[in-house]
Amino acid sequence: MTEAHPFRIGFAEALRIVRETGHERRLPAERVPLARARGRVLARDLAAPIALPSFDNAAMDGFALRAADVAAAGDGLRLVGEQFAGRAHDLRVGVGETVRITTGAALPAGADAVLMKENARVEGERVVALSTPAAGTHLRRAGEDVAVGDLVLRAGEPLNPARLALAAAMGIAELEVAARPTVAVFTTGDELRRPGEPLARGEIYDSNRVLLMGLLAELGLEPMALPALPDDPARMRAALADAAGAFDLVITCGGVSAGEKDHLPALLDTHGRIRFWKVRMKPGMPVLFGDWDRACILGLPGNPVSVLATFLTLGRGLLDALQGRPEAAHRLRARLVASWEKRHERLEFLRGRLQSAEDGSLVVHANPADGSHRMRAAADSDALIVMEEGARRYEAGSVVEVLRY
Repeated sequence: MTEAHPFRIGFAEALRIVRETGHERRLPAERVPLARARGRVLARDLAAPIALPSFDNAAMDGFALRAADVAAAGDGLRLVGEQFAGRAHDLRVGVGETVRITTGAALPAGADAVLMKENARVEGERVVALSTPAAGTHLRRAGEDVAVGDLVLRAGEPLNPARLALAAAMGIAELEVAARPTVAVFTTGDELRRPGEPLARGEIYDSNRVLLMGLLAELGLEPMALPALPDDPARMRAALADAAGAFDLVITCGGVSAGEKDHLPALLDTHGRIRFWKVRMKPGMPVLFGDWDRACILGLPGNPVSVLATFLTLGRGLLDALQGRPEAAHRLRARLVASWEKRHERLEFLRGRLQSAEDGSLVVHANPADGSHRMRAAADSDALIVMEEGARRYEAGSVVEVLRY
Protein backbone atom coordinates (compact mmCIF):
# COMPACT_ATOMS: atom_id res chain seq x y z
CA MET A 1 0.00 0.00 0.00
CA THR A 2 1.27 3.47 -0.81
CA GLU A 3 1.94 6.01 1.94
CA ALA A 4 0.88 9.09 -0.07
CA HIS A 5 -2.23 9.54 2.05
CA PRO A 6 -2.31 11.07 5.57
CA PHE A 7 -1.74 8.36 8.17
CA ARG A 8 -2.55 8.61 11.89
CA ILE A 9 -3.60 12.24 11.67
CA GLY A 10 -5.25 14.36 14.36
CA PHE A 11 -9.03 14.55 14.59
CA ALA A 12 -9.20 18.24 13.62
CA GLU A 13 -7.25 17.50 10.44
CA ALA A 14 -9.50 14.54 9.63
CA LEU A 15 -12.62 16.66 10.07
CA ARG A 16 -11.12 19.37 7.85
CA ILE A 17 -10.44 16.83 5.08
CA VAL A 18 -13.93 15.39 5.38
CA ARG A 19 -15.61 18.76 5.15
CA GLU A 20 -13.42 19.99 2.29
CA THR A 21 -14.20 16.81 0.37
CA GLY A 22 -17.91 17.31 1.01
CA HIS A 23 -17.72 20.89 -0.26
CA GLU A 24 -15.85 19.74 -3.38
CA ARG A 25 -18.64 17.25 -4.06
CA ARG A 26 -21.52 19.46 -2.96
CA LEU A 27 -24.78 18.18 -4.37
CA PRO A 28 -26.99 20.20 -6.74
CA ALA A 29 -30.21 21.91 -5.71
CA GLU A 30 -33.73 20.85 -6.59
CA ARG A 31 -37.19 22.28 -6.00
CA VAL A 32 -39.61 20.26 -3.90
CA PRO A 33 -43.12 20.96 -2.55
CA LEU A 34 -43.43 21.83 1.12
CA ALA A 35 -44.96 18.44 1.87
CA ARG A 36 -41.67 16.77 0.86
CA ALA A 37 -39.27 19.34 2.28
CA ARG A 38 -39.20 18.41 5.98
CA GLY A 39 -35.65 17.63 7.07
CA ARG A 40 -34.15 18.85 3.79
CA VAL A 41 -31.42 21.52 3.73
CA LEU A 42 -32.37 24.87 2.18
CA ALA A 43 -30.17 25.65 -0.81
CA ARG A 44 -30.91 29.36 -1.28
CA ASP A 45 -31.69 32.27 1.05
CA LEU A 46 -35.38 33.10 1.11
CA ALA A 47 -36.65 36.70 1.25
CA ALA A 48 -40.24 37.40 2.24
CA PRO A 49 -42.48 38.02 -0.81
CA ILE A 50 -45.27 39.41 1.38
CA ALA A 51 -45.56 41.00 4.82
CA LEU A 52 -46.77 39.03 7.84
CA PRO A 53 -49.39 39.89 8.80
CA SER A 54 -50.29 41.22 5.38
CA PHE A 55 -53.01 43.49 6.81
CA ASP A 56 -53.90 45.07 10.18
CA ASN A 57 -56.06 42.59 12.08
CA ALA A 58 -57.65 41.85 15.43
CA ALA A 59 -55.76 39.88 18.08
CA MET A 60 -58.95 39.18 20.08
CA ASP A 61 -62.64 38.61 19.56
CA GLY A 62 -64.45 41.82 20.39
CA PHE A 63 -65.24 45.21 18.90
CA ALA A 64 -63.10 47.38 16.61
CA LEU A 65 -63.34 51.06 17.55
CA ARG A 66 -61.60 54.39 17.93
CA ALA A 67 -59.97 54.40 21.37
CA ALA A 68 -60.60 58.13 21.81
CA ASP A 69 -64.37 57.55 21.50
CA VAL A 70 -64.72 55.13 24.42
CA ALA A 71 -64.49 57.63 27.28
CA ALA A 72 -66.64 60.16 25.43
CA ALA A 73 -69.46 57.74 24.66
CA GLY A 74 -71.15 57.35 28.00
CA ASP A 75 -74.16 55.61 26.50
CA GLY A 76 -72.03 53.31 24.37
CA LEU A 77 -70.97 53.09 20.75
CA ARG A 78 -73.26 52.42 17.80
CA LEU A 79 -72.79 48.93 16.31
CA VAL A 80 -72.55 49.42 12.53
CA GLY A 81 -71.47 46.00 11.22
CA GLU A 82 -69.56 42.76 11.59
CA GLN A 83 -66.19 41.66 10.29
CA PHE A 84 -65.30 38.00 10.67
CA ALA A 85 -62.03 36.33 9.65
CA GLY A 86 -61.99 35.90 5.89
CA ARG A 87 -62.52 38.28 3.00
CA ALA A 88 -62.57 41.86 4.26
CA HIS A 89 -65.75 43.91 3.91
CA ASP A 90 -65.56 47.59 2.99
CA LEU A 91 -66.32 48.76 6.53
CA ARG A 92 -65.36 52.00 8.21
CA VAL A 93 -65.54 53.01 11.87
CA GLY A 94 -66.60 56.63 12.29
CA VAL A 95 -66.90 58.77 15.39
CA GLY A 96 -68.91 56.96 18.07
CA GLU A 97 -69.13 53.73 16.03
CA THR A 98 -67.90 50.17 16.47
CA VAL A 99 -67.76 46.94 14.44
CA ARG A 100 -68.03 43.43 15.86
CA ILE A 101 -64.80 41.58 14.96
CA THR A 102 -63.21 38.16 15.43
CA THR A 103 -59.58 37.17 15.93
CA GLY A 104 -57.60 37.45 12.71
CA ALA A 105 -60.22 39.54 10.92
CA ALA A 106 -59.14 42.60 8.96
CA LEU A 107 -59.36 45.83 10.94
CA PRO A 108 -61.99 48.22 9.51
CA ALA A 109 -60.78 51.60 8.31
CA GLY A 110 -60.78 54.24 11.03
CA ALA A 111 -60.42 51.79 13.95
CA ASP A 112 -57.30 51.89 16.10
CA ALA A 113 -58.10 49.41 18.90
CA VAL A 114 -60.10 46.31 19.74
CA LEU A 115 -62.22 46.07 22.88
CA MET A 116 -62.27 42.49 24.16
CA LYS A 117 -65.65 40.81 24.04
CA GLU A 118 -65.40 40.07 27.78
CA ASN A 119 -65.01 43.82 28.49
CA ALA A 120 -68.11 44.86 26.57
CA ARG A 121 -71.87 44.78 27.14
CA VAL A 122 -74.18 44.74 24.14
CA GLU A 123 -77.46 46.62 24.54
CA GLY A 124 -79.41 46.25 21.32
CA GLU A 125 -77.57 48.23 18.66
CA ARG A 126 -75.15 49.80 21.13
CA VAL A 127 -71.97 48.48 22.78
CA VAL A 128 -71.01 49.73 26.24
CA ALA A 129 -67.29 49.49 27.09
CA LEU A 130 -66.52 48.14 30.57
CA SER A 131 -62.84 49.14 30.21
CA THR A 132 -60.99 51.81 28.26
CA PRO A 133 -58.51 50.40 25.73
CA ALA A 134 -55.60 52.50 24.55
CA ALA A 135 -54.91 53.01 20.86
CA GLY A 136 -53.22 49.89 19.48
CA THR A 137 -54.75 47.51 22.02
CA HIS A 138 -55.26 43.95 20.73
CA LEU A 139 -54.12 44.77 17.22
CA ARG A 140 -51.66 43.00 14.94
CA ARG A 141 -50.12 45.51 12.58
CA ALA A 142 -49.23 44.63 9.00
CA GLY A 143 -45.57 43.63 8.75
CA GLU A 144 -44.93 43.51 12.49
CA ASP A 145 -43.68 39.91 12.19
CA VAL A 146 -42.12 39.99 8.72
CA ALA A 147 -41.63 42.91 6.33
CA VAL A 148 -41.49 42.44 2.57
CA GLY A 149 -37.91 41.59 1.59
CA ASP A 150 -36.83 40.37 5.04
CA LEU A 151 -34.40 37.43 5.01
CA VAL A 152 -36.55 34.81 6.71
CA LEU A 153 -34.81 31.49 5.91
CA ARG A 154 -31.08 31.03 5.33
CA ALA A 155 -29.30 28.65 2.99
CA GLY A 156 -27.87 25.72 4.90
CA GLU A 157 -30.67 25.56 7.44
CA PRO A 158 -32.50 22.25 7.84
CA LEU A 159 -36.21 22.69 7.23
CA ASN A 160 -38.14 21.83 10.36
CA PRO A 161 -41.94 22.13 10.68
CA ALA A 162 -41.80 25.71 12.02
CA ARG A 163 -39.68 26.90 9.06
CA LEU A 164 -41.95 25.14 6.61
CA ALA A 165 -44.98 26.74 8.26
CA LEU A 166 -43.36 30.18 7.86
CA ALA A 167 -42.88 29.51 4.15
CA ALA A 168 -46.49 28.37 3.86
CA ALA A 169 -47.70 31.52 5.65
CA MET A 170 -46.05 33.58 2.91
CA GLY A 171 -47.78 31.56 0.18
CA ILE A 172 -44.66 29.67 -0.93
CA ALA A 173 -45.53 26.22 -2.31
CA GLU A 174 -42.03 24.97 -3.19
CA LEU A 175 -38.53 25.46 -1.82
CA GLU A 176 -35.10 25.01 -3.34
CA VAL A 177 -33.23 22.40 -1.32
CA ALA A 178 -29.99 20.43 -1.59
CA ALA A 179 -30.39 17.05 -3.19
CA ARG A 180 -30.34 14.26 -0.63
CA PRO A 181 -27.10 12.29 -0.64
CA THR A 182 -27.64 8.68 -1.69
CA VAL A 183 -26.04 6.40 0.89
CA ALA A 184 -25.20 2.69 0.82
CA VAL A 185 -24.48 0.88 4.09
CA PHE A 186 -22.33 -2.25 4.27
CA THR A 187 -21.39 -4.22 7.34
CA THR A 188 -18.52 -6.66 6.99
CA GLY A 189 -17.53 -10.03 8.38
CA ASP A 190 -18.40 -13.70 8.04
CA GLU A 191 -19.33 -13.74 11.73
CA LEU A 192 -22.42 -11.52 11.29
CA ARG A 193 -25.96 -12.83 11.59
CA ARG A 194 -29.26 -10.97 11.33
CA PRO A 195 -31.22 -10.46 14.56
CA GLY A 196 -33.65 -13.35 14.94
CA GLU A 197 -31.36 -15.93 13.36
CA PRO A 198 -29.72 -18.61 15.52
CA LEU A 199 -26.11 -17.98 16.56
CA ALA A 200 -23.28 -20.46 16.47
CA ARG A 201 -20.39 -20.01 18.87
CA GLY A 202 -18.16 -17.18 17.59
CA GLU A 203 -20.95 -15.43 15.64
CA ILE A 204 -22.56 -12.11 16.56
CA TYR A 205 -25.69 -10.22 15.63
CA ASP A 206 -25.33 -7.36 13.16
CA SER A 207 -26.19 -4.35 15.34
CA ASN A 208 -24.11 -1.86 13.33
CA ARG A 209 -26.51 -2.07 10.39
CA VAL A 210 -29.43 -1.09 12.63
CA LEU A 211 -27.37 1.66 14.26
CA LEU A 212 -26.25 3.28 11.00
CA MET A 213 -29.61 3.03 9.27
CA GLY A 214 -31.21 4.77 12.25
CA LEU A 215 -28.59 7.51 12.45
CA LEU A 216 -28.95 8.23 8.75
CA ALA A 217 -32.74 8.24 8.90
CA GLU A 218 -32.61 10.78 11.75
CA LEU A 219 -30.76 13.10 9.35
CA GLY A 220 -33.66 12.90 6.90
CA LEU A 221 -31.89 10.47 4.55
CA GLU A 222 -33.11 7.27 2.95
CA PRO A 223 -30.10 4.94 3.09
CA MET A 224 -29.95 1.52 1.44
CA ALA A 225 -28.67 -1.40 3.49
CA LEU A 226 -26.78 -3.76 1.18
CA PRO A 227 -25.84 -7.38 1.98
CA ALA A 228 -22.98 -7.83 4.43
CA LEU A 229 -19.55 -7.97 2.81
CA PRO A 230 -17.83 -11.35 3.15
CA ASP A 231 -14.22 -11.71 4.24
CA ASP A 232 -13.20 -12.31 0.64
CA PRO A 233 -11.32 -9.51 -1.15
CA ALA A 234 -12.56 -10.38 -4.65
CA ARG A 235 -16.23 -10.46 -3.68
CA MET A 236 -15.75 -7.41 -1.49
CA ARG A 237 -14.15 -5.52 -4.40
CA ALA A 238 -17.03 -6.38 -6.74
CA ALA A 239 -19.70 -5.24 -4.25
CA LEU A 240 -17.89 -2.02 -3.42
CA ALA A 241 -17.23 -1.20 -7.06
CA ASP A 242 -20.93 -1.53 -7.87
CA ALA A 243 -21.92 0.69 -4.94
CA ALA A 244 -19.20 3.26 -5.66
CA GLY A 245 -20.62 3.78 -9.13
CA ALA A 246 -24.19 4.24 -7.91
CA PHE A 247 -24.13 6.16 -4.61
CA ASP A 248 -22.81 9.48 -3.30
CA LEU A 249 -21.56 7.89 -0.08
CA VAL A 250 -20.67 4.32 0.81
CA ILE A 251 -20.32 3.55 4.52
CA THR A 252 -18.74 0.32 5.70
CA CYS A 253 -18.33 -1.10 9.21
CA GLY A 254 -15.33 -3.24 10.06
CA GLY A 255 -12.41 -4.44 8.00
CA VAL A 256 -10.31 -1.29 8.37
CA SER A 257 -7.69 -2.29 10.95
CA ALA A 258 -4.52 -4.22 10.22
CA GLY A 259 -5.77 -7.78 10.64
CA GLU A 260 -5.46 -10.52 8.06
CA LYS A 261 -9.08 -10.07 7.00
CA ASP A 262 -9.07 -6.27 6.99
CA HIS A 263 -9.08 -5.84 3.22
CA LEU A 264 -10.74 -2.44 2.82
CA PRO A 265 -7.67 -0.16 3.03
CA ALA A 266 -5.82 -2.11 0.33
CA LEU A 267 -8.91 -2.21 -1.91
CA LEU A 268 -9.48 1.52 -1.62
CA ASP A 269 -5.81 2.26 -2.18
CA THR A 270 -5.80 0.13 -5.34
CA HIS A 271 -9.12 1.08 -6.90
CA GLY A 272 -9.77 4.55 -5.50
CA ARG A 273 -7.99 7.06 -3.31
CA ILE A 274 -7.32 7.14 0.41
CA ARG A 275 -7.61 10.64 1.85
CA PHE A 276 -6.72 9.46 5.35
CA TRP A 277 -6.46 6.24 7.31
CA LYS A 278 -6.29 6.11 11.10
CA VAL A 279 -7.05 9.13 13.25
CA ARG A 280 -5.77 9.95 16.73
CA MET A 281 -9.18 9.54 18.34
CA LYS A 282 -10.76 7.15 20.83
CA PRO A 283 -12.85 5.25 20.01
CA GLY A 284 -12.58 4.93 16.23
CA MET A 285 -8.84 5.16 15.55
CA PRO A 286 -8.79 2.90 12.42
CA VAL A 287 -11.37 5.00 10.53
CA LEU A 288 -10.72 5.15 6.77
CA PHE A 289 -11.83 7.87 4.34
CA GLY A 290 -11.40 8.29 0.61
CA ASP A 291 -13.21 8.06 -2.71
CA TRP A 292 -13.85 5.43 -5.35
CA ASP A 293 -15.54 6.26 -8.64
CA ARG A 294 -18.37 8.76 -7.88
CA ALA A 295 -18.66 7.88 -4.17
CA CYS A 296 -17.03 9.03 -0.98
CA ILE A 297 -16.00 5.96 1.03
CA LEU A 298 -16.20 6.14 4.81
CA GLY A 299 -14.82 3.00 6.41
CA LEU A 300 -15.82 2.85 10.07
CA PRO A 301 -14.34 0.44 12.61
CA GLY A 302 -16.36 -2.60 13.62
CA ASN A 303 -16.96 -1.95 17.31
CA PRO A 304 -20.42 -0.42 17.72
CA VAL A 305 -19.38 2.51 19.91
CA SER A 306 -16.63 3.32 17.41
CA VAL A 307 -19.30 3.35 14.70
CA LEU A 308 -21.39 5.75 16.76
CA ALA A 309 -18.50 8.11 17.52
CA THR A 310 -17.00 8.18 14.02
CA PHE A 311 -20.35 8.64 12.32
CA LEU A 312 -21.57 11.40 14.66
CA THR A 313 -18.32 13.33 14.20
CA LEU A 314 -16.86 12.60 10.76
CA GLY A 315 -19.87 11.06 8.98
CA ARG A 316 -22.28 13.78 10.02
CA GLY A 317 -19.71 16.43 9.08
CA LEU A 318 -19.38 14.94 5.59
CA LEU A 319 -23.14 14.75 5.03
CA ASP A 320 -23.57 18.35 6.19
CA ALA A 321 -20.89 19.53 3.74
CA LEU A 322 -22.38 17.56 0.84
CA GLN A 323 -25.63 19.46 1.37
CA GLY A 324 -24.06 22.89 1.94
CA ARG A 325 -24.95 22.96 5.61
CA PRO A 326 -22.57 24.97 7.85
CA GLU A 327 -20.90 23.39 10.86
CA ALA A 328 -23.87 21.70 12.45
CA ALA A 329 -25.33 23.06 15.67
CA HIS A 330 -24.95 19.78 17.52
CA ARG A 331 -22.24 21.10 19.84
CA LEU A 332 -22.94 22.40 23.33
CA ARG A 333 -20.92 23.21 26.44
CA ALA A 334 -21.64 21.55 29.77
CA ARG A 335 -20.01 20.98 33.16
CA LEU A 336 -18.77 17.56 34.23
CA VAL A 337 -20.65 16.26 37.25
CA ALA A 338 -17.69 14.16 38.43
CA SER A 339 -13.94 14.29 37.83
CA TRP A 340 -12.37 12.20 35.04
CA GLU A 341 -8.79 11.05 34.61
CA LYS A 342 -7.69 10.93 30.97
CA ARG A 343 -4.56 8.79 30.71
CA HIS A 344 -3.74 8.85 26.98
CA GLU A 345 -2.88 11.41 24.28
CA ARG A 346 -5.65 10.81 21.74
CA LEU A 347 -8.75 12.99 21.56
CA GLU A 348 -11.53 10.96 23.20
CA PHE A 349 -15.31 10.84 22.89
CA LEU A 350 -16.91 9.57 26.10
CA ARG A 351 -20.55 8.67 26.35
CA GLY A 352 -22.58 10.83 28.72
CA ARG A 353 -26.04 11.96 29.75
CA LEU A 354 -27.02 15.62 29.66
CA GLN A 355 -29.12 17.16 32.40
CA SER A 356 -30.14 20.61 33.56
CA ALA A 357 -28.80 21.61 36.99
CA GLU A 358 -30.86 23.46 39.60
CA ASP A 359 -29.27 26.77 38.58
CA GLY A 360 -30.28 26.22 34.94
CA SER A 361 -26.81 25.31 33.69
CA LEU A 362 -26.18 22.22 31.58
CA VAL A 363 -24.30 19.34 33.22
CA VAL A 364 -23.14 16.00 31.87
CA HIS A 365 -22.62 12.66 33.60
CA ALA A 366 -19.79 10.65 32.02
CA ASN A 367 -20.49 6.93 31.71
CA PRO A 368 -17.63 4.92 33.26
CA ALA A 369 -18.08 2.06 30.73
CA ASP A 370 -15.76 3.53 28.11
CA GLY A 371 -14.86 0.42 26.09
CA SER A 372 -15.58 0.67 22.35
CA HIS A 373 -17.61 -2.57 22.45
CA ARG A 374 -19.93 -1.47 25.27
CA MET A 375 -23.09 -0.44 23.48
CA ARG A 376 -25.20 -0.36 26.63
CA ALA A 377 -23.28 2.71 27.79
CA ALA A 378 -24.14 4.39 24.48
CA ALA A 379 -27.80 3.40 24.83
CA ASP A 380 -27.86 4.83 28.37
CA SER A 381 -26.38 8.13 27.11
CA ASP A 382 -27.50 10.93 24.80
CA ALA A 383 -24.27 12.78 24.01
CA LEU A 384 -20.57 12.39 23.35
CA ILE A 385 -18.23 14.24 25.70
CA VAL A 386 -15.16 15.67 23.93
CA MET A 387 -11.96 15.09 25.91
CA GLU A 388 -9.20 17.11 24.25
CA GLU A 389 -5.87 15.66 23.13
CA GLY A 390 -3.31 15.06 25.85
CA ALA A 391 -3.40 13.22 29.17
CA ARG A 392 -4.94 15.34 31.93
CA ARG A 393 -7.34 15.31 34.84
CA TYR A 394 -10.74 16.94 34.41
CA GLU A 395 -12.03 18.13 37.75
CA ALA A 396 -15.70 18.07 38.63
CA GLY A 397 -17.26 21.25 37.27
CA SER A 398 -14.88 21.47 34.30
CA VAL A 399 -16.55 22.87 31.19
CA VAL A 400 -16.38 20.43 28.27
CA GLU A 401 -17.75 20.30 24.75
CA VAL A 402 -20.55 17.81 24.15
CA LEU A 403 -22.15 16.56 20.95
CA ARG A 404 -25.77 15.51 21.15
CA TYR A 405 -26.74 12.27 19.46
